[in-house]
Amino acid sequence: MTSVNQEQVAPAAGGESRNLRTRIIAALVLAPAAIGIAWAGGVLWIGLVTLAAIGMYVEWLTIVGTAQDKQTVAAGIAALVLSGLSLALGYGAFSLVVLVIGTAAVAAVSRRLRLWSVAGFCYAAAAAFASAQVRLDDAYGFVALIFVMLVVWAADIGGYFAGRGIGGPKLWPRVSPKKTWAGAIGGFAGGLVVAAGFAAVGIGKLTPLLLLAAFLSVVSQSGDLFESAVKRRFGVKDSSQIIPGHGGLLDRLDGFVAAIVVAALFGFLRGDANGIGHALMVW
Repeated sequence: MTSVNQEQVAPAAGGESRNLRTRIIAALVLAPAAIGIAWAGGVLWIGLVTLAAIGMYVEWLTIVGTAQDKQTVAAGIAALVLSGLSLALGYGAFSLVVLVIGTAAVAAVSRRLRLWSVAGFCYAAAAAFASAQVRLDDAYGFVALIFVMLVVWAADIGGYFAGRGIGGPKLWPRVSPKKTWAGAIGGFAGGLVVAAGFAAVGIGKLTPLLLLAAFLSVVSQSGDLFESAVKRRFGVKDSSQIIPGHGGLLDRLDGFVAAIVVAALFGFLRGDANGIGHALMVW
């Protein structure tokens, strides 16, 4: 009995190790590329977030089973492309109007599961628009964007290692069987470390950044759980296999989408005339 158990555990451990290596390699390739394009900003960044939004929209439709509806796919993609072009040309208000019209168009042409298709379009559109708006501020846009990215990545990494290393009670087993409370706390702590690091190098004040990072860490993990709930609702494990070791764009960006949308909304509500990035980083 003991030897059988050891044989069963060894392949599983080896699989976990290989999967972790694959995740790390993919991250080492994708993270610098994303940071570089974020630093460049402008058309490059808008182009990237538009392409990502299109990919997420198609993955969402695939999950819910409406990707074969060509009209639904085409209406959403057309609206996202036109919105991205409008943002690239500096017409932010028109871009928002396009997305509202796109939502109505997706609803009009969807033949079944209309609410799910519309939800997928709104999810992707909000991610693209918020990502563009946060970066728009020349003075603080890049810094604010990187802050959100690092908080999300730290929450993901902290949650992964704390969850694997400590284990313990499950966070929400019906939605995500592998996530634990230890992982959630580890992810929360990871976000705080990022805030402390920014404050240590003179970017922002410690207390506001800690509060912002704490909030975004929780939002990021909630976004992850939301995407897991959608996949579980439709019996899907991964949104796709486009990213080695990570699954699909939705799997990789679920936490970022939630965090960047909430960050953009928070910056907008603060009403800083210097831009959303300034509102997030300067208190």
